[in-house]
Amino acid sequence: MRRKIVITEELIDHLAWLARIKLTENEKKEFLRDLNRVLEFFDEIDKVNVEGIEPTTHTALLTNVLRDDAPQKPLPQAEVLYNAPEKENGYFKAPKIL
Repeated sequence: MRRKIVITEELIDHLAWLARIKLTENEKKEFLRDLNRVLEFFDEIDKVNVEGIEPTTHTALLTNVLRDDAPQKPLPQAEVLYNAPEKENGYFKAPKIL
C-alpha cells in the first residue's frame, strides 16, 4: 500500500512556482479540490483485488506492424533535398537556435 498523500495549499503554491504559473486564490482552491479528488480515486483503485492478474501494457492484443529493419540503398542526395526550403553545401539549412 502506498503512502497517503495530501495536497495542501503549500504544495499547490510550490507546484505553481515549479511550473512558472500564477494562480488566483480561486484557481488554487479548485486545484486543491480536484487533485485531492484524483488521489481519492487512486485510493479506491488501490482497494481492487488484483491478485493473480497479469500486468498489461495494452488492453488489446497488439503485434508489431513495422517492417523488418533491413539495410537498403540510400536515396540520392538531390532527391532528398529536392523539396527543402533552404539548403547549403548539400545539407538542409535551418535557422540558428542558440
